[in-house]
Amino acid sequence: MELEEYRAIIEGVLFASGEEGVPKKRLMDLLEMDKPSVDDLIKSMQEAYKDPSRGLMIMESQGTLHLTTKPQHASYYKRLLDSPSATRLSQAALEALAIIAYQQPITRVEVDDLRGVKSDRSIQTLVNRGLIQEKGRKDAIGRPILYGTTKDFLIYFGLTSIEDLPPLEDLQQPEDMAGDADLFFEKFEEDDPLQDED
Repeated sequence: MELEEYRAIIEGVLFASGEEGVPKKRLMDLLEMDKPSVDDLIKSMQEAYKDPSRGLMIMESQGTLHLTTKPQHASYYKRLLDSPSATRLSQAALEALAIIAYQQPITRVEVDDLRGVKSDRSIQTLVNRGLIQEKGRKDAIGRPILYGTTKDFLIYFGLTSIEDLPPLEDLQQPEDMAGDADLFFEKFEEDDPLQDED
């Protein structure tokens, strides 16, 4: 395999891993390469990302690699998040938010299982908007992050506490949770500033 293809694979793997990143050891296993070879590839990619025409960079923190945006462009990302269109959430994000609200604390994988689809981007969006946050780690293999709603979530939906959530029926049926998201958001439909417009 050519070096360029390895670089492309690394870039794709780091992008797909999202905020969790990829431990360098895991990357070595995936590529079936030794540490010096992976280090050389990462170093060459980091150099390429230094080009002013590139908006991303590879950051290493405690042995884990992350594909992230460049700090010098932070003001533009802030403007994006502060723009009026950024206040609206997709249906996927609203479904994930409803599941987290009713099942918290809950892991991303558990949200995926309830929705039947991947929820990485939805959860990242909800974290970025301050509607959910890390509530600790689950005592399980890999110690996955547990998510729960924030004070901002309560403020957005005019709730004084999580106990004020409207009741949902058949909560014991996990397959109904994604559909129950619609029941939850019907209550807030008229006043909700986060709902996508059709």
